[in-house]
Amino acid sequence: MSKYTIQVFTGDGIYAGTSNRIYIKLIGNICKSGVHELWTVTGFWAGSEQTFTIKCKENIGKVLLVELEAKSASATPLIDDKWFCSKIIVTTPEGARILFPCYRWLSCEKKLTLRDSVAMLKTQDTAPELVAHRQENLKRRCQAFSWSKFVPGLPHTVLAKSPNDLPPEVKFSFTKEHEFRFTAAAAFKCLKLQCPSHDSWISFEELSGIISNKPKTYEYVEKNWMTDEFFAYQFLNGLNPMIIKRCSKLPEKFPVTNEMVKRFLPDKSTLESEMKKGNIFLCDYERLRDLDGNEINKKKQYLAAPLCLLFSTQGKLMPIAIQLYQQPGPENPIFLPSDSETDWMLAKIFVRNAEFSEHELNFHLLRTHLMGEVFTLATMRTLPSCHPLFKLLIPHTRFNLQINIMARSLLISETGLFPQCTATGYDSMMTFLTRATSSLTYSSLCIPDDIKQRGLEKIPNYYYRDDGLELWNIIFKFVSGFVSHYYSDQEVQADKELQAWLTEIRENSLLEHSEAGFPKSFCTVKELAKFVTMVIFTVSGQHAAVNNSQFDFGAFMPNFPSSLRCPPPRQKGKNTRDSLLETLPDISTTVNAMAAVYLLSRESSDRYPLGHYPEELFSEEVPLKLITQFKKDLQDLEKKIDSRNEKLDLPYTYLNPRNVENSVSI
Repeated sequence: MSKYTIQVFTGDGIYAGTSNRIYIKLIGNICKSGVHELWTVTGFWAGSEQTFTIKCKENIGKVLLVELEAKSASATPLIDDKWFCSKIIVTTPEGARILFPCYRWLSCEKKLTLRDSVAMLKTQDTAPELVAHRQENLKRRCQAFSWSKFVPGLPHTVLAKSPNDLPPEVKFSFTKEHEFRFTAAAAFKCLKLQCPSHDSWISFEELSGIISNKPKTYEYVEKNWMTDEFFAYQFLNGLNPMIIKRCSKLPEKFPVTNEMVKRFLPDKSTLESEMKKGNIFLCDYERLRDLDGNEINKKKQYLAAPLCLLFSTQGKLMPIAIQLYQQPGPENPIFLPSDSETDWMLAKIFVRNAEFSEHELNFHLLRTHLMGEVFTLATMRTLPSCHPLFKLLIPHTRFNLQINIMARSLLISETGLFPQCTATGYDSMMTFLTRATSSLTYSSLCIPDDIKQRGLEKIPNYYYRDDGLELWNIIFKFVSGFVSHYYSDQEVQADKELQAWLTEIRENSLLEHSEAGFPKSFCTVKELAKFVTMVIFTVSGQHAAVNNSQFDFGAFMPNFPSSLRCPPPRQKGKNTRDSLLETLPDISTTVNAMAAVYLLSRESSDRYPLGHYPEELFSEEVPLKLITQFKKDLQDLEKKIDSRNEKLDLPYTYLNPRNVENSVSI
């Protein structure tokens, strides 16, 4: 008679426990144990750890799989009392403790088959039972997760009309779901308007009083949004630090002359000499060209496609010229800091509105949410649960599918919030997103390559770059150690599951064209490490950089207007302070946009910070040591960023690891 000790762990989330009867069967390489009930008087309650002993007539050999089955405790069950099993630990007669990760829901009259926690490549699986389980695992996942074409020209998405269509393991937790709904309701309550009107704001002072309990950064923005220095600062460390690039030669469509800007340059210097020194920078919003403005509250809205020239001097970045249309001409003046205060302010407001579209649609929605969804689906469909990369990446997929489904329904659908309160509306939004997708490249998703290509290696006080590169290097060190433990170059090339993962990402992100620069296959461990680092950085650090600051920088509407009600000026000297208020969004549009950025910036209590892996998916010594070192490296970076921020009037906190989540979950 052989005795096996079974430790059963139930998840600690609300409703994780069950009163169902749970049965277990051990599958060994010699024989099976038969079905045994894990009998308990109290049931399996949330957070419980319970121990059982099962007896087998003979030793079943090496334990390969554990099969769980749930049956109702009642002959006529009224509800499906699902059970969330975290893990099973089996202790063999010889004293070996084997971890079987689960972290899945088990419904009544259903079965789950688990394999042990040792990560395994396909070529290393030899036992017929494990090969069959691997194949069945992927077959079930491909049935549960299918691709859908959301809009032609955009990355493909999961086939699900609502979160209810998703498997329970990838849905919001009970805590996350209810906090999200509460935050959505609280978003409007934090604004001092119950029934906002379609009228214009009377003054900037009236706008200032719309919110109480202002965060420090919000107060800083409200105080400094009109200044040129803060306007330029935001291109480096604001909501969108991604569009600015070094300008070594002016584009023909932006005919700024030395005579125009010489008063903003050092004495005896020229625009040409400053470009040679690397001190001139450009922001070009070409993707917004010729887009038709939306209609909000029966009033036409307007978009510009501006170009903005900036000069870096003595540690400061300053704007020196703005053109609001892409085609130069007499009705497309180049605005300068020496123009009237209202002319220059209005030009900057149109740039900030262009920033809204580029940030929210391109750098936030497309490059983190939609790309994260492609990474998530490809991982689910091509990598079995025992694959080392699946174990590494699954924490970085958490809640991504549900938040994206909700975004498509509530924010960017034809009746969503975005068409209701932004100048792009629905049709222009989709045109813009298609343009952004076609311009997306592999190198632009890899921050070391992106910084180099944009020529921003030396510009001072670029904290997004400084913190982002440090974070990338820490992730790369962790990932390199991980993949080199499981792979040689030859094993990378031979791993068909890995190559299928890459193929699904390329095909469904619509980045197969050569200009995108995505790898067609993995040939070396180094190539694989860089790509996996890109995936993790995109859904963690990059998302944090463009998401978490939305309320701080975007809630004070004049700094981040979602829409503008007057066309870009074609002449100078015609604008007044009243015309600024007439151009800015009306009261109801402002409130809707503010509520959206409030909702999207709130931190959930059910969040996993970067490097936090509460699910025990590994038992091998090397990956466990790598995770420990990864956490230490992240803590060291936290301290370094904290120390720097103590010296700053406006701390840059968005890439501090404690503020970075593992995944795109909001």
